Amino acid sequence: MEPDLVSVIIPVYNGGRFLAEAIESVFAQSYRTVEVIVVDDGSTDDGAKVAQGYPVRYYFQRHRGPGAARNLGIRRARGGFLSFLDADDVWMPGKTTGQMRMLADRPQLDAVFGWMEQFADGDAAPPKTRFIGTIMNGIHAGAMLVRSESFARVGLFAAGLRIGEFVDWYARASEAGFASAVLPEVVVRRRIHEGNLMRGGGVDKSEYARILKTALDRRRSKDRSENG
Repeated sequence: MEPDLVSVIIPVYNGGRFLAEAIESVFAQSYRTVEVIVVDDGSTDDGAKVAQGYPVRYYFQRHRGPGAARNLGIRRARGGFLSFLDADDVWMPGKTTGQMRMLADRPQLDAVFGWMEQFADGDAAPPKTRFIGTIMNGIHAGAMLVRSESFARVGLFAAGLRIGEFVDWYARASEAGFASAVLPEVVVRRRIHEGNLMRGGGVDKSEYARILKTALDRRRSKDRSENG
């Protein structure tokens, strides 16, 4: 493991038309000690050709979802720090530098997040654009930079979840006493478009209810064991 290296993991599924912009936003970072790992989650578009036009490490897997794709990237990562970026989003240029500085100044932290801003792609439907330009606290995978050893303490993403894999991971991290802070600036811009996984009409959002129930069950079990 290389202690100063930030491993940036970009899962992509039929997002080739956005991928170049995502990759370029990583290479535009003022912090240069990075490796970019693109994990193609069974795409049928030109994402492989796009990725291979850049100095990245590219892996292909059959379609299993974003959690499994991120997990493959984590297993291949060589850095002492991990960061994640969806293929349709972009980072702000100072993200990594600012977050690395905060982690250096506060060694008790496991991770640093930042603020997030949504922006509309040209094909975004009007109901989905009402929060465009809103800046929000980015407790989201794309806004996080985490120490690799801290991530390993929590464990990998739940590969069986189609949505909500970060919600599940963050719940487990919180239960494990994960210490984080938020850099008070926009670090990632999230693209709203018709193909967004979480905003598509065909996704069963009851998975969120199952995630919350599982977290509650873990907490109750812990309380019972601690109280004898």
